[in-house]
Amino acid sequence: MAMPGMRGMEHIGFTVPDIDEACTFFEEILGAETLYTAATNFRVDDSDWMFEHLNVDPRCVITEFRYMRVGNGTNLEVFQYEAPDQAKQPPKNSDIGGHHLAFYVDDMDAAIAFLKEKGVKVLGDPTSYEDGPNLGLTWCYFMAPWGQQLEIVSAPKGTVYDNEAKTSGKTRLFHPGKVAETTI
Repeated sequence: MAMPGMRGMEHIGFTVPDIDEACTFFEEILGAETLYTAATNFRVDDSDWMFEHLNVDPRCVITEFRYMRVGNGTNLEVFQYEAPDQAKQPPKNSDIGGHHLAFYVDDMDAAIAFLKEKGVKVLGDPTSYEDGPNLGLTWCYFMAPWGQQLEIVSAPKGTVYDNEAKTSGKTRLFHPGKVAETTI
């Protein structure tokens, strides 16, 4: 039995070293919109509230966090923290807690050319699946200036899985370009 009232993912939160740099990158490169600043210099100095509620150092300060939106995807909650025990390097995908954010594009070649024009580090050439449920999907990783791994994906004709799910009644993959088709 699932959690009562579960609807889906509302946001993805992550921490960056410079919130102005990060939000500018997401706005200029991915077309994100900064919706609002949720808090600045949030701290609780006289208790362990930060540890109890956020599992961070009790003297940690959230210098700022903002909500952003990129197209038809989930919201992004972008944090900048100051903490005595803060790790300064983001995890690799292979590390426990490693992650990446993936964004859908209609034209992989145009997106890669745009990233390169803007001086964004692109990791290798686009890779297309040659078999399996992701057949039809092409992907390519790129790097944010602070070292966070990001990805673009494209499947203009759909994937094997999703095309079969469309006709078999299986749960379809979320697709930001076809929200009405892929949501309940």
